[in-house]
Amino acid sequence: MKLTRVLLCGAALLPLTLSGCAPSGLGSSAPGQLRYALWDTNQLPAYQECAKVFEKDHPGIRIKFEQKGYSDYWSSLTMGFVAETAPDVFVNHLSKYGEYITNGQMEPLDERIARDKVDTGAYVPGLAELWVGPDKKRYGLPKDWDTVALFYNEDLTREAGIDAAELASLDWNPRDGGSFEKVLARLSVDRNGVHGDEPGFDREHVRTYGFGFGDNGGQDQGQVLWSWLAAANGWTFTDKNPWGSRYRYDDPRFVEALSWLRGLIAKGYAPPLAEADSGVEASDQFGAGNYAMVADGDWGIATYQGLKGVKAGLAPLPEGPTGKRASMFNGLADSIWSGSEKKEEAWQWVKFLSGERCQNIVARHGVVFPARPEATRIAKDAFRDKGVDVTPFTTHVEKGTTFEMPVTDRAGDILALLDPALDRVLSGKSAPGPEMGKLNREVNRLLE
Repeated sequence: MKLTRVLLCGAALLPLTLSGCAPSGLGSSAPGQLRYALWDTNQLPAYQECAKVFEKDHPGIRIKFEQKGYSDYWSSLTMGFVAETAPDVFVNHLSKYGEYITNGQMEPLDERIARDKVDTGAYVPGLAELWVGPDKKRYGLPKDWDTVALFYNEDLTREAGIDAAELASLDWNPRDGGSFEKVLARLSVDRNGVHGDEPGFDREHVRTYGFGFGDNGGQDQGQVLWSWLAAANGWTFTDKNPWGSRYRYDDPRFVEALSWLRGLIAKGYAPPLAEADSGVEASDQFGAGNYAMVADGDWGIATYQGLKGVKAGLAPLPEGPTGKRASMFNGLADSIWSGSEKKEEAWQWVKFLSGERCQNIVARHGVVFPARPEATRIAKDAFRDKGVDVTPFTTHVEKGTTFEMPVTDRAGDILALLDPALDRVLSGKSAPGPEMGKLNREVNRLLE
């Protein structure tokens, strides 16, 4: 889940807090103050409301929010661990926490969970188990979940003669792209107004790409760009999940998905990697009419619905060769820094965040799907009241077509290898098969 909005105070990058900008470098919180770090500005108001309720119940604790954009969030958290100035509680990600376990940077929650009789079975099935480490200890309580769907420009699809029913029944395969590629070709338009499925289409001068993206997916295991294609082709990341010991980046089913995506770029139906990864968010390109369709997570609903002059529709991901759709099922959790001097206060906040009262508050804001089933139902109603049918996201959970983000040791080192390899493949500098074979050997050596 990612959102890249940067907040500035003067010339220095600083966290947003309830009391405004504060001097940097102050790692310890004031007496009675609990520092809580998160990245998503869309969710901040909901959790501020939770904090008001929590503080009434716990008059000796005041929650200090620290918010940064996604990339800066993780670098700041890492620096805080090293300098022993990390926040007491922080929003955690499945792709990160394996290394935090290895480095001893998180507090196990098991004793407090048992003491306070917290029901870890109260969440959407599968979420809580993801936060149990290889040492069998639990390091987070679920806060929300997310899946992926297609956002499309309703004006552009209507102009292209494509209706919602057609978009709801797309299929894909890595050979010719199925009906999904036909739709993307039709939605692609060059500077002369020629569509991608018409003679004379100029792939070198495209005004609107049928399919858009923001980066190569190397920092989030292709969550919104390629993981769902490969999974719908029958591929799995690792030999087991969580805590697998062998990756499968050299699997032909994964290579086929990457090859198709690279072919989409070569045909002019998707932007060249350098253009897509230019620093402009995919949602902004979509809002400017440069992309007719993007795959993105449900955390982006508020962003796409808030774009001025653009009506964003939602469609499910296409069915693949397996006969099913597939979406990564990612769940965030709140964790406690092992170096916190306020672990009991931190636990009370983590417990409240994962509890019914806070999750129902978050649900009513209609910005994310909370981890508890009842809260998810409330969130669906809240989205519906805003005029958004979120079925393309929730169908994956309801029909069991999800797969988990790979959770393994050495995640940071693995992503450091994956990212440049994907750059070389999607930019056309190297062939997918040999490149992914080399990557897989390097990755698996890390886990030996």
